[in-house]
Amino acid sequence: MPPRSAVDFARRDAAIMQVLYPDAHCCSVYDINSSLIIHHTSLHEVVAWGWDAVVKHELLKRGVAAELLPTDEEVNTIRELQHRSTVLPLQPDCHEVHSIEEMEGLLREREHWVMKAPWSGAGRGLRWVHGALTAIDRDWLLKTVDKQRCVIAEPRRDVVADLALEYMNGSFMGYSYFKTGSGVYKENIAWTDDQIEATFSLLPVREHVERWLEKNVWPRYRGPLGVDLMACTDGSMHVAEMNFRHTMGMVAHEQLRVKGYEFC
Repeated sequence: MPPRSAVDFARRDAAIMQVLYPDAHCCSVYDINSSLIIHHTSLHEVVAWGWDAVVKHELLKRGVAAELLPTDEEVNTIRELQHRSTVLPLQPDCHEVHSIEEMEGLLREREHWVMKAPWSGAGRGLRWVHGALTAIDRDWLLKTVDKQRCVIAEPRRDVVADLALEYMNGSFMGYSYFKTGSGVYKENIAWTDDQIEATFSLLPVREHVERWLEKNVWPRYRGPLGVDLMACTDGSMHVAEMNFRHTMGMVAHEQLRVKGYEFC
């Protein structure tokens, strides 16, 4: 089930975004009604912000033809790819944890970690650990491992900027520069790709990511993909996560490109 912040976004904020696409019939899955189908009998394509079993079920229930929707196998593939363990080969200092003992071993090596539920988003499923596991941490870890196969442990970093590589159907769209708070997206910063490249050393990590995507993702998936990065105070760049869906960075990048708005 999506977090309340995601539901509010779909019902309220996403409605405002629809004016950005005047030639499309846009709606939130929570607001779909039969008129969408009845009055648009020429419907020939459905593009979702992101596909999952809930979205597909709601569309089928409201009369959208099954052939316009991804197959169950495709939906399951997206779900598996979205599991945080997928990106571990690009995160050499992150770890897949299956027990309290494994996490305590990591804490002996480094004091500060973030524990992440493999299937989570919008700031949910994160626990910041300092020095030792609390009773609540232990309980959360065991329950998450039981339901989601593991927990991902990531070192706490001194992050100075959140960035992303944006792709569509295997092709690079551009960069995104955005702000977060406690793991939750806040807003995008209107910088051009040239400005972002000139400020942050992104080409090495981009090339590394794209070689990995070519081998491990594009043979299995076609659609929108955002690869979030963290730029740190020591000059290092780290892959944070991958989003197999549209992102606000894509929206900002495309609108700024098409509309020709002034960049900061």
